[in-house]
Amino acid sequence: MPPRNNPLKLNPLQLRTLTLLQAMAHAQGGEPTISRFPQAHGDHFHLGDAVVAGKDATGLYNEIVWHALERKGLAKSDYPRQIVLSAEGLNYETGLAGEILQKSGH
Repeated sequence: MPPRNNPLKLNPLQLRTLTLLQAMAHAQGGEPTISRFPQAHGDHFHLGDAVVAGKDATGLYNEIVWHALERKGLAKSDYPRQIVLSAEGLNYETGLAGEILQKSGH
């Protein structure tokens, strides 16, 4: 579910993608440059101590989504090599982290 306050009017795919990029940056110690993307095994992949459903990650491999985040000032895209989140991108409240980053013991 999109956040109540979505000032940049990101669509659901953009919100999910930004949520994952934020989590990836956090897993890298806050480094905003992301150049290594997880590979799914089965219908999910691991991101730190969370499990993410593959269906929630389609935007990570979508050039249009990367460019939309760039147009909105949230990232600098160099598709498909890397994406660099801006300070606003790192801090944008998507409201989805608890929904798509499922903590798992496996």
